[in-house]
Amino acid sequence: MEAHLSKLDETTPHSARVWNYFLGGTDNFAVDRQVGDQVMRMLPNIVDQARADRAFLGRAVAHLAGDLGVRQFLDVGTGLPTADNTHQVAQRVAPESRIVYVDNDPLVLEQAQALLTSDPAGVTDYLHADLADPDTILRDAARTLDFRQPVALVLMGVLHHVPDTAAAYEIVDRLKDRLAPGSYLVINHATNAVLGAASDEAVAHYNQFGKPTITLRPPAEIIRFFDGWELLEPGVVSCSRWRPGAVDLDSDEVDEFGGMAHKGSS
Repeated sequence: MEAHLSKLDETTPHSARVWNYFLGGTDNFAVDRQVGDQVMRMLPNIVDQARADRAFLGRAVAHLAGDLGVRQFLDVGTGLPTADNTHQVAQRVAPESRIVYVDNDPLVLEQAQALLTSDPAGVTDYLHADLADPDTILRDAARTLDFRQPVALVLMGVLHHVPDTAAAYEIVDRLKDRLAPGSYLVINHATNAVLGAASDEAVAHYNQFGKPTITLRPPAEIIRFFDGWELLEPGVVSCSRWRPGAVDLDSDEVDEFGGMAHKGSS
């Protein structure tokens, strides 16, 4: 692990650490807070957006593990551990759930022990791998997950770090093709559909200094990731409006859109 940690770059803002700062976490550096503060000045609701993003993950995983009976989760682009990680939400509902986390950030690797506190009835694993290499992800995840059975593929806030849209579709299609009928796909993705120029300007500022860069996509391009699968209601919407609980009903729309789809038998 020390070899990976030696690659930590404390001089360049990183999206996972900036997002951690927005969520009130401490796994970030001064450069992350500096660019984060400027983004907050340009886009005052970014903290609400980060919280809505996290709440969407919790609702989606609870729905998958509870109502839909999913017991296997492949969470790619995990980000830094915080409250209610995928394994915690899933295993509260179904302790036997098996979760594989995937990320390429050395700081996430450093914090991976927090992602491996599985219920004894289930399993969690962590892969230090890149979304751009789906074959490696699928090969190594097969040590923990049975791809002959349904898997929930969770891609939260990671696809907007792939600047080439065609390449992003190709990656997701490769992952989808490997999943058994009965599997599910969960995505949320940054957009400018709600705040328009304000989101454009904030992301442009971040992209000047931070990495990986962010590419905003309109809802129609986000929907394309689900092609061939059945989108669940309410479709691809602002993540604050995706099956909100009673406490979230009055939440404003944010420029993170999300959805969930099901792979049928045909």
